[in-house]
Amino acid sequence: MALPRLSESQRKAALEKALKVRKERAKLREDLKKGKVKLAEILRKASDPVVGRMKVSSLLESLPGVGKVRAQKIMDKAGISQTRRVQGLGAKQKEALLKEFS
Repeated sequence: MALPRLSESQRKAALEKALKVRKERAKLREDLKKGKVKLAEILRKASDPVVGRMKVSSLLESLPGVGKVRAQKIMDKAGISQTRRVQGLGAKQKEALLKEFS
């Protein structure tokens, strides 16, 4: 399936929208790292497009003391695919993450 052709103004608008979303996600990860927001709060906002489309691995790596390896081990233990996004988490997977970090 071919991508639709966008006019220059449509392309520019799409790029601006994408930049805005990336900045919001970066701020969210920074707030999580600094402890301004809790993991439980973020998981409750899974239906929000900014939060829901964030990869779980990226979210976990933003937690203090969690790097790539620990995030991968936690996700494996909870049965979460490495490519899973926050909006795709099931109730038991969310519970497992909250239990791990409570």
